[in-house]
Amino acid sequence: MRYLAAFVVILLLAAGGVYIIAGRAAGPAIEIGKPTKFVGVSTPLEVSVGARGGHLASLQVTLEQNGKQIPLYALGGSTATMKQDGPDRLIVTREIGRKSVPELQSGQARIVVTAARPVLYGIRTAQATATRDVEVRLERPQIALLSNKHYINLGGSEMVVYRVTPAGVQSGVTVGDVEYPGYPGPGARGDGVKIDDPSIRVAFFALSYDQDLNTPMHLFARDEAGNTARADFDYTTFPKPFKKSRIELEDKLLDRVVPSILEGTNEVNPEGDTLAKFLVINGELRRKNNEKIASFAKASAPEMLWNGVVFHPFANNAVESAFADHRTYTYKGQEVDKQVHLGFDLASFMGIKIVAANRGSVVFADNLGIYGTCVIIDHGMGVQSLYGHLSSIGVKAGDLVEKEQELGRSGMTGLAGGDHLHFTMLVNGHMVNPVEWWDAHWIQDRILRKLKF
Repeated sequence: MRYLAAFVVILLLAAGGVYIIAGRAAGPAIEIGKPTKFVGVSTPLEVSVGARGGHLASLQVTLEQNGKQIPLYALGGSTATMKQDGPDRLIVTREIGRKSVPELQSGQARIVVTAARPVLYGIRTAQATATRDVEVRLERPQIALLSNKHYINLGGSEMVVYRVTPAGVQSGVTVGDVEYPGYPGPGARGDGVKIDDPSIRVAFFALSYDQDLNTPMHLFARDEAGNTARADFDYTTFPKPFKKSRIELEDKLLDRVVPSILEGTNEVNPEGDTLAKFLVINGELRRKNNEKIASFAKASAPEMLWNGVVFHPFANNAVESAFADHRTYTYKGQEVDKQVHLGFDLASFMGIKIVAANRGSVVFADNLGIYGTCVIIDHGMGVQSLYGHLSSIGVKAGDLVEKEQELGRSGMTGLAGGDHLHFTMLVNGHMVNPVEWWDAHWIQDRILRKLKF
Protein backbone atom coordinates (compact mmCIF):
# COMPACT_ATOMS: atom_id res chain seq x y z
CA MET A 1 0.00 0.00 0.00
CA ARG A 2 2.88 2.29 0.88
CA TYR A 3 4.45 1.60 -2.53
CA LEU A 4 1.16 2.34 -4.33
CA ALA A 5 0.84 5.68 -2.59
CA ALA A 6 4.42 6.55 -3.50
CA PHE A 7 3.76 5.58 -7.12
CA VAL A 8 0.68 7.81 -7.22
CA VAL A 9 2.70 10.71 -5.83
CA ILE A 10 5.36 10.19 -8.51
CA LEU A 11 2.72 10.14 -11.23
CA LEU A 12 1.16 13.33 -9.89
CA LEU A 13 4.53 15.04 -9.73
CA ALA A 14 5.37 13.91 -13.27
CA ALA A 15 2.01 15.09 -14.52
CA GLY A 16 2.47 18.40 -12.79
CA GLY A 17 5.92 18.77 -14.34
CA VAL A 18 4.55 18.03 -17.78
CA TYR A 19 1.76 20.56 -17.18
CA ILE A 20 4.23 23.22 -16.14
CA ILE A 21 6.56 22.48 -19.05
CA ALA A 22 3.61 22.55 -21.44
CA GLY A 23 2.72 25.96 -20.08
CA ARG A 24 6.17 27.19 -21.03
CA ALA A 25 6.02 25.79 -24.59
CA ALA A 26 6.70 28.20 -27.45
CA GLY A 27 3.69 29.73 -29.10
CA PRO A 28 3.00 29.80 -32.85
CA ALA A 29 5.48 31.53 -35.15
CA ILE A 30 3.89 34.79 -36.34
CA GLU A 31 5.01 36.95 -39.25
CA ILE A 32 3.38 40.21 -40.28
CA GLY A 33 4.15 40.37 -44.00
CA LYS A 34 2.11 43.44 -44.88
CA PRO A 35 1.96 46.33 -44.28
CA THR A 36 5.64 47.03 -43.71
CA LYS A 37 5.65 50.73 -42.75
CA PHE A 38 2.52 52.48 -43.96
CA VAL A 39 -1.25 52.08 -44.11
CA GLY A 40 -2.99 54.06 -46.83
CA VAL A 41 -6.46 54.54 -48.25
CA SER A 42 -6.50 50.84 -49.13
CA THR A 43 -3.63 48.63 -47.93
CA PRO A 44 -3.34 44.84 -47.86
CA LEU A 45 -2.84 43.10 -44.51
CA GLU A 46 -1.07 39.73 -44.61
CA VAL A 47 -0.32 37.70 -41.50
CA SER A 48 1.34 34.30 -41.49
CA VAL A 49 0.92 31.99 -38.45
CA GLY A 50 2.60 28.64 -37.87
CA ALA A 51 0.02 26.02 -36.89
CA ARG A 52 0.85 22.32 -36.84
CA GLY A 53 -1.75 20.54 -38.88
CA GLY A 54 -3.47 23.89 -39.38
CA HIS A 55 -4.81 23.90 -35.80
CA LEU A 56 -4.93 27.03 -33.64
CA ALA A 57 -6.59 27.57 -30.29
CA SER A 58 -7.03 31.29 -30.92
CA LEU A 59 -5.97 34.07 -33.30
CA GLN A 60 -6.67 37.76 -32.97
CA VAL A 61 -5.47 40.68 -35.08
CA THR A 62 -6.06 44.21 -33.84
CA LEU A 63 -4.93 47.72 -34.65
CA GLU A 64 -4.14 49.98 -31.72
CA GLN A 65 -4.48 53.71 -32.24
CA ASN A 66 -5.09 56.63 -29.88
CA GLY A 67 -5.70 54.30 -26.95
CA LYS A 68 -8.33 52.25 -28.81
CA GLN A 69 -8.20 48.66 -30.05
CA ILE A 70 -9.76 48.17 -33.48
CA PRO A 71 -10.43 44.47 -34.23
CA LEU A 72 -9.23 43.38 -37.67
CA TYR A 73 -9.72 39.61 -37.38
CA ALA A 74 -10.60 36.90 -34.87
CA LEU A 75 -10.41 33.15 -35.45
CA GLY A 76 -13.60 32.01 -37.13
CA GLY A 77 -14.57 35.55 -38.11
CA SER A 78 -15.56 36.69 -41.57
CA THR A 79 -13.73 40.02 -41.84
CA ALA A 80 -10.69 38.43 -43.48
CA THR A 81 -9.70 35.48 -45.64
CA MET A 82 -7.81 32.58 -44.07
CA LYS A 83 -6.14 29.91 -46.15
CA GLN A 84 -3.76 27.08 -45.39
CA ASP A 85 -0.26 27.39 -46.87
CA GLY A 86 1.21 23.93 -46.52
CA PRO A 87 0.47 21.56 -43.64
CA ASP A 88 1.69 23.82 -40.83
CA ARG A 89 0.97 27.41 -41.81
CA LEU A 90 -2.08 29.66 -42.07
CA ILE A 91 -2.28 32.92 -44.01
CA VAL A 92 -4.73 35.67 -43.07
CA THR A 93 -5.38 38.46 -45.59
CA ARG A 94 -7.70 41.44 -45.75
CA GLU A 95 -7.77 45.08 -46.79
CA ILE A 96 -7.40 47.81 -44.22
CA GLY A 97 -8.03 51.43 -44.99
CA ARG A 98 -10.53 54.25 -44.92
CA LYS A 99 -13.52 52.24 -46.19
CA SER A 100 -12.89 48.90 -44.51
CA VAL A 101 -11.91 50.34 -41.13
CA PRO A 102 -13.96 53.55 -40.63
CA GLU A 103 -12.42 54.22 -37.20
CA LEU A 104 -8.94 54.52 -38.74
CA GLN A 105 -7.28 57.93 -38.51
CA SER A 106 -4.11 59.43 -39.95
CA GLY A 107 -1.19 59.12 -37.58
CA GLN A 108 0.79 56.46 -35.75
CA ALA A 109 -0.70 53.03 -35.08
CA ARG A 110 0.34 49.51 -34.10
CA ILE A 111 -0.75 46.18 -35.53
CA VAL A 112 -0.93 43.45 -32.86
CA VAL A 113 -1.27 39.75 -33.67
CA THR A 114 -1.86 37.24 -30.86
CA ALA A 115 -2.12 33.50 -31.54
CA ALA A 116 -2.19 30.37 -29.39
CA ARG A 117 -1.75 26.72 -30.23
CA PRO A 118 -3.04 23.76 -28.22
CA VAL A 119 -0.53 21.73 -26.17
CA LEU A 120 -0.87 18.80 -23.74
CA TYR A 121 -3.73 17.28 -25.76
CA GLY A 122 -5.58 20.58 -25.67
CA ILE A 123 -5.49 20.96 -21.88
CA ARG A 124 -3.25 24.03 -22.17
CA THR A 125 -2.25 26.51 -24.88
CA ALA A 126 1.02 28.17 -25.87
CA GLN A 127 0.66 31.81 -26.86
CA ALA A 128 2.75 34.26 -28.96
CA THR A 129 2.37 37.91 -29.91
CA ALA A 130 3.84 39.96 -32.76
CA THR A 131 3.54 43.71 -33.28
CA ARG A 132 4.39 46.23 -35.97
CA ASP A 133 4.34 50.01 -35.73
CA VAL A 134 2.93 51.70 -38.84
CA GLU A 135 2.04 55.18 -40.01
CA VAL A 136 -1.49 55.72 -41.29
CA ARG A 137 -1.85 58.11 -44.23
CA LEU A 138 -5.38 58.56 -45.49
CA GLU A 139 -4.92 61.68 -47.62
CA ARG A 140 -4.11 61.18 -51.28
CA PRO A 141 -1.38 63.29 -52.94
CA GLN A 142 -2.48 66.33 -54.92
CA ILE A 143 -1.20 66.85 -58.45
CA ALA A 144 -1.98 69.64 -60.94
CA LEU A 145 -0.74 70.47 -64.45
CA LEU A 146 1.11 73.76 -65.04
CA SER A 147 2.44 73.52 -68.61
CA ASN A 148 0.39 73.32 -71.82
CA LYS A 149 0.67 72.35 -75.48
CA HIS A 150 2.58 69.11 -75.40
CA TYR A 151 3.54 67.72 -78.80
CA ILE A 152 5.43 64.47 -79.16
CA ASN A 153 6.74 62.59 -82.17
CA LEU A 154 6.92 58.82 -82.32
CA GLY A 155 10.38 58.01 -80.98
CA GLY A 156 10.67 61.54 -79.61
CA SER A 157 10.76 63.43 -76.32
CA GLU A 158 8.64 65.96 -74.42
CA MET A 159 8.56 67.77 -71.09
CA VAL A 160 5.76 68.58 -68.67
CA VAL A 161 5.69 70.89 -65.65
CA TYR A 162 3.31 70.28 -62.77
CA ARG A 163 2.75 70.83 -59.07
CA VAL A 164 2.56 68.01 -56.51
CA THR A 165 2.01 67.91 -52.75
CA PRO A 166 2.93 66.85 -50.14
CA ALA A 167 6.71 66.89 -50.40
CA GLY A 168 8.49 63.58 -50.85
CA VAL A 169 5.90 61.72 -52.94
CA GLN A 170 6.91 59.90 -56.11
CA SER A 171 5.53 61.53 -59.24
CA GLY A 172 6.01 61.84 -62.96
CA VAL A 173 4.46 60.75 -66.25
CA THR A 174 3.23 57.36 -67.36
CA VAL A 175 3.30 56.53 -71.06
CA GLY A 176 1.49 53.23 -71.40
CA ASP A 177 3.15 51.02 -68.80
CA VAL A 178 6.38 53.08 -68.69
CA GLU A 179 7.00 55.57 -65.86
CA TYR A 180 9.14 58.69 -66.23
CA PRO A 181 10.02 60.34 -62.91
CA GLY A 182 9.60 64.02 -62.17
CA TYR A 183 12.44 66.12 -60.75
CA PRO A 184 12.39 69.19 -58.47
CA GLY A 185 11.52 72.32 -60.43
CA PRO A 186 14.19 74.44 -58.69
CA GLY A 187 16.77 72.29 -60.47
CA ALA A 188 15.62 73.44 -63.92
CA ARG A 189 17.66 76.06 -65.75
CA GLY A 190 17.00 78.13 -68.84
CA ASP A 191 17.11 81.75 -69.96
CA GLY A 192 18.15 82.80 -66.47
CA VAL A 193 14.78 81.73 -65.06
CA LYS A 194 14.82 80.07 -61.65
CA ILE A 195 11.89 78.12 -60.23
CA ASP A 196 11.72 78.74 -56.48
CA ASP A 197 8.60 76.73 -55.62
CA PRO A 198 9.68 73.29 -54.25
CA SER A 199 6.26 71.81 -55.02
CA ILE A 200 6.85 72.24 -58.77
CA ARG A 201 8.18 69.25 -60.68
CA VAL A 202 9.63 68.82 -64.17
CA ALA A 203 9.37 65.51 -66.04
CA PHE A 204 10.95 64.58 -69.37
CA PHE A 205 9.22 61.67 -71.08
CA ALA A 206 9.19 59.84 -74.40
CA LEU A 207 6.95 58.01 -76.81
CA SER A 208 9.05 55.00 -77.73
CA TYR A 209 9.53 54.16 -81.42
CA ASP A 210 7.63 50.88 -80.86
CA GLN A 211 4.65 52.31 -78.95
CA ASP A 212 1.27 53.10 -80.50
CA LEU A 213 0.43 56.72 -81.29
CA ASN A 214 -2.66 56.32 -79.12
CA THR A 215 -0.70 55.16 -76.07
CA PRO A 216 -2.34 56.81 -73.03
CA MET A 217 -0.31 59.36 -71.06
CA HIS A 218 -1.00 61.04 -67.72
CA LEU A 219 0.63 62.51 -64.64
CA PHE A 220 0.85 60.37 -61.52
CA ALA A 221 1.71 60.82 -57.85
CA ARG A 222 2.22 58.04 -55.31
CA ASP A 223 3.16 58.23 -51.64
CA GLU A 224 4.85 55.63 -49.47
CA ALA A 225 1.50 54.36 -48.23
CA GLY A 226 0.45 53.49 -51.76
CA ASN A 227 -2.03 56.35 -52.05
CA THR A 228 -2.20 57.55 -55.64
CA ALA A 229 -3.40 60.50 -57.67
CA ARG A 230 -3.42 61.25 -61.38
CA ALA A 231 -4.01 64.20 -63.66
CA ASP A 232 -4.47 64.36 -67.39
CA PHE A 233 -2.61 66.75 -69.66
CA ASP A 234 -3.19 67.84 -73.23
CA TYR A 235 -0.92 66.20 -75.77
CA THR A 236 -0.78 65.50 -79.48
CA THR A 237 1.24 62.68 -81.01
CA PHE A 238 2.67 62.58 -84.50
CA PRO A 239 3.74 59.63 -86.64
CA LYS A 240 7.35 59.37 -87.71
CA PRO A 241 8.47 57.21 -90.62
CA PHE A 242 11.50 55.05 -89.91
CA LYS A 243 13.86 53.67 -92.49
CA LYS A 244 14.28 50.04 -93.38
CA SER A 245 17.62 48.69 -94.52
CA ARG A 246 19.31 45.44 -95.39
CA ILE A 247 22.83 44.62 -94.22
CA GLU A 248 24.73 41.83 -95.92
CA LEU A 249 27.08 40.17 -93.45
CA GLU A 250 30.47 39.24 -94.84
CA ASP A 251 32.95 36.82 -93.33
CA LYS A 252 35.59 39.54 -93.22
CA LEU A 253 33.39 41.64 -90.89
CA LEU A 254 32.33 38.69 -88.74
CA ASP A 255 35.92 37.48 -88.32
CA ARG A 256 36.92 40.94 -87.12
CA VAL A 257 34.11 41.96 -84.76
CA VAL A 258 33.01 38.66 -83.18
CA PRO A 259 36.30 37.62 -81.47
CA SER A 260 36.99 41.20 -80.39
CA ILE A 261 33.59 41.67 -78.75
CA LEU A 262 33.62 38.27 -77.01
CA GLU A 263 37.09 38.96 -75.67
CA GLY A 264 35.78 42.04 -73.89
CA THR A 265 32.64 40.60 -72.30
CA ASN A 266 31.59 37.73 -70.05
CA GLU A 267 27.86 38.41 -70.40
CA VAL A 268 27.41 35.90 -73.21
CA ASN A 269 29.29 32.72 -74.09
CA PRO A 270 27.91 31.61 -77.45
CA GLU A 271 28.77 28.36 -79.15
CA GLY A 272 28.83 27.38 -82.80
CA ASP A 273 30.40 29.01 -85.83
CA THR A 274 31.19 32.69 -86.23
CA LEU A 275 27.74 33.50 -87.63
CA ALA A 276 26.00 31.78 -84.71
CA LYS A 277 28.13 33.75 -82.28
CA PHE A 278 27.35 36.98 -84.14
CA LEU A 279 23.63 36.36 -83.82
CA VAL A 280 23.97 35.97 -80.04
CA ILE A 281 25.98 39.20 -79.91
CA ASN A 282 23.50 41.06 -82.11
CA GLY A 283 20.53 39.86 -80.07
CA GLU A 284 21.20 38.75 -76.50
CA LEU A 285 24.28 40.91 -75.87
CA ARG A 286 22.56 43.93 -77.46
CA ARG A 287 19.65 43.46 -75.03
CA LYS A 288 21.96 43.17 -72.02
CA ASN A 289 23.98 46.19 -73.11
CA ASN A 290 20.79 48.24 -73.45
CA GLU A 291 19.65 47.15 -69.99
CA LYS A 292 22.95 48.37 -68.55
CA ILE A 293 22.61 51.66 -70.40
CA ALA A 294 19.09 52.10 -69.03
CA SER A 295 20.32 51.45 -65.49
CA PHE A 296 22.36 54.67 -65.50
CA ALA A 297 19.11 56.66 -65.47
CA LYS A 298 18.76 55.89 -61.76
CA ALA A 299 21.90 57.93 -61.09
CA SER A 300 20.72 60.98 -63.05
CA ALA A 301 21.26 64.31 -61.29
CA PRO A 302 18.10 65.98 -59.90
CA GLU A 303 18.95 69.23 -61.68
CA MET A 304 19.67 70.24 -65.28
CA LEU A 305 23.45 70.16 -65.69
CA TRP A 306 23.11 71.69 -69.14
CA ASN A 307 22.00 75.27 -69.56
CA GLY A 308 19.11 74.92 -71.98
CA VAL A 309 21.04 75.59 -75.19
CA VAL A 310 20.85 73.30 -78.20
CA PHE A 311 22.89 70.09 -78.09
CA HIS A 312 25.93 69.89 -80.38
CA PRO A 313 24.54 68.71 -83.75
CA PHE A 314 27.68 67.03 -85.21
CA ALA A 315 26.80 68.87 -88.41
CA ASN A 316 30.06 68.10 -90.22
CA ASN A 317 29.48 64.36 -90.03
CA ALA A 318 27.73 62.34 -92.74
CA VAL A 319 24.70 60.37 -91.55
CA GLU A 320 25.31 56.69 -92.29
CA SER A 321 22.29 55.43 -90.35
CA ALA A 322 19.40 57.24 -88.68
CA PHE A 323 17.35 56.60 -85.53
CA ALA A 324 15.06 53.54 -85.42
CA ASP A 325 16.41 52.14 -88.66
CA HIS A 326 14.78 48.70 -88.94
CA ARG A 327 17.60 46.48 -90.13
CA THR A 328 17.36 43.10 -91.79
CA TYR A 329 20.64 41.14 -91.69
CA THR A 330 21.42 38.65 -94.45
CA TYR A 331 24.22 36.15 -94.89
CA LYS A 332 24.96 34.64 -98.29
CA GLY A 333 21.61 35.93 -99.48
CA GLN A 334 19.58 34.43 -96.61
CA GLU A 335 17.83 36.49 -93.93
CA VAL A 336 19.37 35.65 -90.54
CA ASP A 337 18.33 38.42 -88.12
CA LYS A 338 16.34 41.61 -87.54
CA GLN A 339 17.22 44.45 -85.14
CA VAL A 340 16.36 48.12 -84.65
CA HIS A 341 19.22 50.62 -84.63
CA LEU A 342 18.44 53.22 -81.92
CA GLY A 343 20.84 56.03 -82.70
CA PHE A 344 22.65 57.95 -85.42
CA ASP A 345 25.80 56.65 -87.08
CA LEU A 346 27.89 59.70 -87.99
CA ALA A 347 31.17 59.64 -89.91
CA SER A 348 33.62 62.02 -91.58
CA PHE A 349 37.30 61.07 -91.19
CA MET A 350 39.03 58.37 -89.19
CA GLY A 351 39.98 59.16 -85.62
CA ILE A 352 38.23 62.52 -85.49
CA LYS A 353 37.70 64.36 -82.20
CA ILE A 354 34.42 63.45 -80.49
CA VAL A 355 32.97 66.14 -78.23
CA ALA A 356 30.31 66.29 -75.53
CA ALA A 357 26.93 67.28 -76.93
CA ASN A 358 26.28 69.42 -73.86
CA ARG A 359 27.42 70.03 -70.31
CA GLY A 360 27.08 67.06 -67.99
CA SER A 361 28.67 64.42 -65.80
CA VAL A 362 30.33 61.29 -67.20
CA VAL A 363 28.56 58.23 -65.77
CA PHE A 364 30.30 55.61 -67.93
CA ALA A 365 33.57 55.48 -69.88
CA ASP A 366 34.63 51.94 -70.75
CA ASN A 367 33.98 48.99 -73.05
CA LEU A 368 30.28 48.22 -73.59
CA GLY A 369 29.78 45.18 -75.80
CA ILE A 370 28.26 46.03 -79.17
CA TYR A 371 28.88 49.75 -78.55
CA GLY A 372 32.60 49.16 -78.15
CA THR A 373 34.55 51.83 -76.32
CA CYS A 374 31.74 54.03 -75.06
CA VAL A 375 31.02 57.19 -73.06
CA ILE A 376 27.69 58.08 -71.45
CA ILE A 377 27.03 61.59 -70.13
CA ASP A 378 24.29 62.52 -67.68
CA HIS A 379 22.78 65.94 -68.35
CA GLY A 380 20.42 65.76 -65.37
CA MET A 381 16.69 65.16 -64.87
CA GLY A 382 16.88 61.81 -66.66
CA VAL A 383 18.42 63.20 -69.88
CA GLN A 384 21.62 61.46 -71.05
CA SER A 385 23.71 61.06 -74.21
CA LEU A 386 25.74 58.10 -75.52
CA TYR A 387 28.87 58.02 -77.71
CA GLY A 388 29.81 54.61 -79.08
CA HIS A 389 32.52 52.85 -81.17
CA LEU A 390 35.30 55.20 -79.96
CA SER A 391 38.93 54.28 -80.53
CA SER A 392 40.08 56.10 -77.39
CA ILE A 393 38.65 57.88 -74.32
CA GLY A 394 39.99 61.01 -72.66
CA VAL A 395 37.52 61.21 -69.75
CA LYS A 396 36.51 59.00 -66.83
CA ALA A 397 33.37 58.34 -64.84
CA GLY A 398 32.69 61.21 -62.45
CA ASP A 399 34.21 63.91 -64.66
CA LEU A 400 32.15 67.07 -65.22
CA VAL A 401 32.49 68.03 -68.88
CA GLU A 402 31.48 71.19 -70.69
CA LYS A 403 29.65 71.39 -73.99
CA GLU A 404 31.96 70.52 -76.92
CA GLN A 405 34.74 69.32 -74.61
CA GLU A 406 36.70 66.46 -76.17
CA LEU A 407 35.69 63.01 -74.94
CA GLY A 408 37.88 60.87 -77.19
CA ARG A 409 38.36 59.86 -80.80
CA SER A 410 36.09 58.08 -83.25
CA GLY A 411 36.79 54.47 -84.12
CA MET A 412 35.35 51.12 -85.14
CA THR A 413 35.20 49.22 -81.85
CA GLY A 414 32.26 47.01 -80.97
CA LEU A 415 29.77 46.11 -83.67
CA ALA A 416 30.96 48.74 -86.16
CA GLY A 417 31.52 48.12 -89.84
CA GLY A 418 33.77 51.16 -90.16
CA ASP A 419 35.09 54.22 -88.35
CA HIS A 420 32.15 56.34 -87.12
CA LEU A 421 30.38 57.71 -84.06
CA HIS A 422 27.22 56.04 -82.79
CA PHE A 423 25.29 58.81 -81.01
CA THR A 424 21.95 58.74 -79.27
CA MET A 425 20.00 60.61 -76.61
CA LEU A 426 18.22 58.92 -73.72
CA VAL A 427 15.28 59.93 -71.53
CA ASN A 428 15.17 57.93 -68.31
CA GLY A 429 17.12 55.14 -69.99
CA HIS A 430 14.96 55.02 -73.13
CA MET A 431 16.72 55.83 -76.40
CA VAL A 432 15.09 58.70 -78.26
CA ASN A 433 15.59 60.52 -81.54
CA PRO A 434 18.56 62.92 -81.18
CA VAL A 435 17.36 65.16 -84.03
CA GLU A 436 15.03 67.06 -81.70
CA TRP A 437 17.82 67.85 -79.24
CA TRP A 438 19.86 69.34 -82.11
CA ASP A 439 17.02 71.77 -82.95
CA ALA A 440 17.14 75.19 -81.23
CA HIS A 441 13.45 75.83 -81.97
CA TRP A 442 12.49 72.49 -80.40
CA ILE A 443 14.55 73.28 -77.26
CA GLN A 444 12.88 76.67 -76.96
CA ASP A 445 9.32 75.47 -77.53
CA ARG A 446 9.35 72.10 -75.77
CA ILE A 447 11.50 73.05 -72.79
CA LEU A 448 12.43 76.69 -72.16
CA ARG A 449 9.00 78.30 -72.62
CA LYS A 450 7.52 75.91 -70.04
CA LEU A 451 10.02 77.00 -67.40
CA LYS A 452 8.87 80.63 -67.42
CA PHE A 453 6.43 81.38 -64.63
